[in-house]
Amino acid sequence: MIDPHAPAPPGPPPSWPGPARLPVRPGTGRFLVLACVFVCAACGLVYELELVALASYLIGDSVTQASVVLSVMVFAMGIGSLAAKRLRWRAAAGFGAIEATLALVGGCSAMALYAVFAWTGGWGGLWASGSRWLLVAFSLAIGLLIGAEVPLLMELIQRIRRQDAGGAVADLFAADYVGALVGGLAFPFLLLPLLGQLTGALITGTVNAVAGGALVLGLFRRDLSRRARWLLLIANLLVLGVLAAAAVLVDDFERAARHAVYGTDVRVALQTGVQEVVLTGGTHGRPLDLFLDGRLRVSGRDELPYHEALVHPAMNGPHARVLVLGGGDGLAVREVLRHPGVHRIDVVDVDAGLVRLARTDPALSRLNGHAYADPRVHVTAEDAFGWLRGAPPASYDVLVCDLPDPGITASTKLYSQEFYGLARRALAPGGRLVVHAGPLASRPRVFWTVDATLRAAGLRTVPYRISGRAAGFAGGPDRTTEASRAARDWGFVLAATTPPRLSLAPGAPRPRTLTRAALTADAGEATRTRVPGLPPSTLVHPRYTD
Repeated sequence: MIDPHAPAPPGPPPSWPGPARLPVRPGTGRFLVLACVFVCAACGLVYELELVALASYLIGDSVTQASVVLSVMVFAMGIGSLAAKRLRWRAAAGFGAIEATLALVGGCSAMALYAVFAWTGGWGGLWASGSRWLLVAFSLAIGLLIGAEVPLLMELIQRIRRQDAGGAVADLFAADYVGALVGGLAFPFLLLPLLGQLTGALITGTVNAVAGGALVLGLFRRDLSRRARWLLLIANLLVLGVLAAAAVLVDDFERAARHAVYGTDVRVALQTGVQEVVLTGGTHGRPLDLFLDGRLRVSGRDELPYHEALVHPAMNGPHARVLVLGGGDGLAVREVLRHPGVHRIDVVDVDAGLVRLARTDPALSRLNGHAYADPRVHVTAEDAFGWLRGAPPASYDVLVCDLPDPGITASTKLYSQEFYGLARRALAPGGRLVVHAGPLASRPRVFWTVDATLRAAGLRTVPYRISGRAAGFAGGPDRTTEASRAARDWGFVLAATTPPRLSLAPGAPRPRTLTRAALTADAGEATRTRVPGLPPSTLVHPRYTD
């Protein structure tokens, strides 16, 4: 029998500690919380995009890097949401601590990743040591902190005015998603072009710290003990001090990191809006090197055999009208201009800043023979794929594809069956198309996928390569430091609607590094490495890997 006078057993703790004691009216307080949700969501998305962009720039293969960063971050957000349940009873203090930590970790993440890249010899050697997982660690940490925000903000909203869960979730997510939209648009159109990745991340961390600290210390200060208020204030001031000091030193840090990556002979470093362009050497007898987004695109030590092998075999035949896709450095154009009978050269390169540098930089313009000063050369700053879609049919005798490596994700559409179909349409009867297809020895599947894709577009192909016998050759364009050491050749594919003949144009100036005998011998060696049965690469099913 139950004794009605017995004391009731202890029940569960109350699920709602009561309304918050606010210095403003509840409606104003609710608006301020939702405004903080908006700001925090914008900052969180900027952190995600900054990690994706920096990883793609430093490591390459943007699809893989975006997948790794976003999947790890979303997973961590779920774990963070679960972990934050333990902080609901101290939601204000917990949220303040999380925002200060997130501002510090997210704001400094870009500098930390770039420092590791610069001072450890590049990402290629970091897999063995495990340091490359720093990217995953930052994704995980930032995701945990972002995920912990949501339950705590929900608790703070409910502390202001109790309402049904569905309405609170709708309000919270509306502010969150709109903030994410603003952050997603601000990163590529405001932060990246105006501030750069490093300063942009630091500014984002500052905004994050100010928003979180102001909300807790201003609106919910009565929920904190005197000790908690001082600790949170000191923590936020320390975070802001670290971010401010980093912002002051960021230019010196970037110069030091750039010298660690490129050497101490950096002459030009600029962000064109399309890519980062760095020039080293070119003075006092030092060879010029051109880096695009961290990859060695042109080396004065070995660019001549590469560009001669790219251009001269394709010029064997009618060549009055020539189209160069890519090649904004002007070096392929220089080789085209050596052939008599060229009436017009159209250059289509997406980066007008690179073309402008090739015109005006003394060392680079000297290397390209002042090609852009020739009145026969006409430049269009446009994406090659989009430009080809509007090109008049049968308008070019020679089409030279001097494009970034097919293993770079952003370039895969320029090595697709659809792209080569457009190129075929632009060729006049008897016209030739030449493509550089990467190092044959180290990446044969990529090379033969290019060949298979050209054949799928209705073109007949002749593969060839230049080997280490070419004087001074060290690997061709689009190289990391490790790839430069490993490369022993560079592969090309000559294509036409009828079987092309691999030779040098009679009556043209003799190439300085290329002979008919070497070309024929290396073409035979290339053919013997064929990988049969490879499917073509298309826009919806790219087959290249970095």
